[in-house]
Amino acid sequence: MISDPELDGAGETRPAQPAEQTALPPPSGREATGARARRPWWWALGGAALASAVWAGGLYAWGDRLAAPDLSYRATENLCQDFAARKLSRIAGDLHRYRPVNRQDDRPAVHRASCSLQNGESVSTLHVTAQVDLHRRTDPGPEFDVPPAWHPSETGAGRTEEVRGIGERALFLVGPQETSAELKVLHGGAVFTLRASGNEPKTPADTAVLRAAMAEDARELMTALKK
Repeated sequence: MISDPELDGAGETRPAQPAEQTALPPPSGREATGARARRPWWWALGGAALASAVWAGGLYAWGDRLAAPDLSYRATENLCQDFAARKLSRIAGDLHRYRPVNRQDDRPAVHRASCSLQNGESVSTLHVTAQVDLHRRTDPGPEFDVPPAWHPSETGAGRTEEVRGIGERALFLVGPQETSAELKVLHGGAVFTLRASGNEPKTPADTAVLRAAMAEDARELMTALKK
């Protein structure tokens, strides 16, 4: 079959010659080695493009994780002044009476404030710690479910209960020996944590009362720090 005419260098046309179908012998020796050596270059180019696409896709998928989280709470200068602990004080006595301990740790990624309270001078039956972490760069949501590190003396597994009606998510965790409990509340880039520990195991009724008091005190703290 004759293809369309091609333009000659002088402006004239000439019929295009059909391509000769000449079978080439398979490469051998050094030619075959060179062909095999050149082939991975193309595969490497394709692999690099594929890796770039996968990396870009992963970066897109992690976009929410890498983006700065929303913070609707201010950084406290003295958490012991903002954390009233009214409900917990009704259970065990005035928690602000005995040397409240306030700590601050302000870093570019996370601003952390904590307040430690107890209901006795040398001997106390209830020790409470409030902690506020304001995450400025990454979303704390993916790590929110990580269980706390209980005291080494508490062997076994604790239990976790979901608390509704406070923040975006809230978890109430009870230690293995029923002597400690923790309430964690997630709201945007802020994580509020209340820990309570005593000298004796709690009954289920005591734990239910403790949970309700911690939830109310956490709500009050969140309101106090709201921008």
